[in-house]
Amino acid sequence: MKIVIIDGQGGRMGRSVIEQLKKSYPDLELYAIGTNSIATSAMIKAGASHAATGENPAIVNSQDADIIIGPIGIVMANSLLGEITPAMATSIGSSKAYKILIPVNRCNHYIVGCQNNTLSDYINMVCEEVGKEVRSRCEQ
Repeated sequence: MKIVIIDGQGGRMGRSVIEQLKKSYPDLELYAIGTNSIATSAMIKAGASHAATGENPAIVNSQDADIIIGPIGIVMANSLLGEITPAMATSIGSSKAYKILIPVNRCNHYIVGCQNNTLSDYINMVCEEVGKEVRSRCEQ
């Protein structure tokens, strides 16, 4: 199973997701795609199995991903202060992967109904959802 975590702006969300998933599912292969080298580095330090930086890795890895995880901005062109290019947003958005998006209200995006949970709460919800998807696919 190919799980791709895409993050930028320092990689704090991606790092936290990877750390928690590695604790619960140490054998998962996690692909870290940073929109910048700082984000990629943070996710590598968290235990990502594979890592790359930039537009092309996001496009290539979203094509055959089973699960894509990241802030909701990864499917919006020019979001994350411009780190998500239109080509990245299109590729990620059109991927057949199961997408688990973290609803953050930043960078001129406001998600109506988004709860005021902490980042830790959202990371826990992400990891619970990955667990459900992993178990579901193992049963098939």
